[in-house]
Amino acid sequence: MSFSELIKSDKPVLVDFFATWCGPCKTMAPILSQVKTKMGDKANIIKVDVDQNPSAAQAYQVSGVPTLIVFKNGQIVWRQSGVVGPDQLVNVLNSYI
Repeated sequence: MSFSELIKSDKPVLVDFFATWCGPCKTMAPILSQVKTKMGDKANIIKVDVDQNPSAAQAYQVSGVPTLIVFKNGQIVWRQSGVVGPDQLVNVLNSYI
């Protein structure tokens, strides 16, 4: 399934734009794992490496990493750069279910 197909889901899709060299991005990995555990199949979480997928990063004007974007039905419904805690992410995702 392509990226554009994934973000058109009627479930919220959290996309983590990250880079392997980015310290704060490494901090997000266990947080996203916690969020996935709490959300189960009510939301999808996708990681996009900006160095391997520069066109995706460019398409959504991602200039800093980590940048987290929540899509629903192909539309951006929430966006934030930097490290975001698990409780806040769960609350954001729950608000779009």
